[in-house]
Amino acid sequence: MIDLTNGRPMKVIFLYTIPLLLGNFFQQFYSFIDTLIVGKTISVNALASVGATGGLTALVIGFAQGMTSGLTILTARKYGANDEAGVRQSFASGIIISLFIIVVFTTIALLVAYPLLVAMQTPKVLLHDSFIFLEIIFAGIFSFVGFDFLGNTMRALGDSRVPLFFLIVSTVLNILLELVFILYLKMGVAGAGLATVVAQTITFVILYFYIRKHIPYLILTRDDFKIDMDEIKELLKVSLPMGFQSSIIAIGSIILQFMLNTLGANAVAAYTVAGRVEQIATLPAFSFGLALVNFTAQNMGAKKFDRILKGVKDGILVSVISSLVIGIFLIFFGQSISHLFMNGSETKVLNLIQIYYYFNGSTYFILSILFIVRYTLQGLGNQKAPTIAGIAELLMRVFAGVVLIRLFGFYGAAMANPLAWTGSVLVLVSTWNIEIKKLKNMKNLLNHEEAASE
Repeated sequence: MIDLTNGRPMKVIFLYTIPLLLGNFFQQFYSFIDTLIVGKTISVNALASVGATGGLTALVIGFAQGMTSGLTILTARKYGANDEAGVRQSFASGIIISLFIIVVFTTIALLVAYPLLVAMQTPKVLLHDSFIFLEIIFAGIFSFVGFDFLGNTMRALGDSRVPLFFLIVSTVLNILLELVFILYLKMGVAGAGLATVVAQTITFVILYFYIRKHIPYLILTRDDFKIDMDEIKELLKVSLPMGFQSSIIAIGSIILQFMLNTLGANAVAAYTVAGRVEQIATLPAFSFGLALVNFTAQNMGAKKFDRILKGVKDGILVSVISSLVIGIFLIFFGQSISHLFMNGSETKVLNLIQIYYYFNGSTYFILSILFIVRYTLQGLGNQKAPTIAGIAELLMRVFAGVVLIRLFGFYGAAMANPLAWTGSVLVLVSTWNIEIKKLKNMKNLLNHEEAASE
């Protein structure tokens, strides 16, 4: 495990981020391989069917995963403060909340999947496969929530390497199972969904037993599961807003998907492929941002306020530079990468994909700032600003969907993300400037108290 409260911030963050980056890469590799296999072995329509479910899966599973991520922030603070009993209590309370999330969200999601697909005007040629894929994914919510909660808990303790190993295992299993289910058993789109859920479930179970055997901080007794309502309330205070932030952003994606569906299967396929490639292209920025959650939380627990400010400054610098390089690369070579997903030339789809890369690749640096500042604020316990920023993203995507797509077609859809990122950053940066002053004041107060005690 890495102690995030000591050592040069840049070095510590970088070493902590590398396993996160690799882990996120393999996690996104799920979607990448999923899309590639479906597009290559079934059809472009099958690929579009999977893509048409993106907004709904982000809405439901994104909310659940956002909440479980928030549950571990308090754990990181208690670990930074060397409160071992507090870590166990936080972990146990997080398990209780996670189980509740699984039951409620699985039940609701399975019931509303088809009506929502219809309401979103999913093209009839895609509707059947989209529904099958969505139902399988929703039935496996327990595996996504369970695996994310355990992995995030380990990262809260400074261990980003073991979760990486299990993500690699899960990805390899997913690829093998997809090949079996789709190519050998001829299960089509259903095989893609089932492979993902089965792979995630297997690795979730193995990770659970690994933690029970090897992580003393997380070995629980019956007494740890005594419900402490104050603890539950504190966890919900942090985790619920993170879930809502994910859902708010997802609602914007659903509205955008609704309007995108009106442009036809080619537009849906293009947005799906470009989005899958983009998920990998933006991983460095996302991973640096994610590292700042636990870096900030641990250092808040240790009352090392200067380290937080230095860590954010270093994180923004590295993240912005890497995002600029990746964005330029994608503009020039993204179309060639996207061609891997299709059997034929699919010229119309590829042309639409290039439009997407022009708008999005040139603004990745904005997204990198968004990730760093948002996750830092969450690590500080400020959930209000990220939620407001999420609303700003929602409004921008709604504007793109309702207005720009009608005016400019696919060009309007390609403008949605840059507009959403810009709106969110304006909220977050203004709030971060206020937090900088608070951190400096806390540092001065701490120095005064230490001087007075001498």
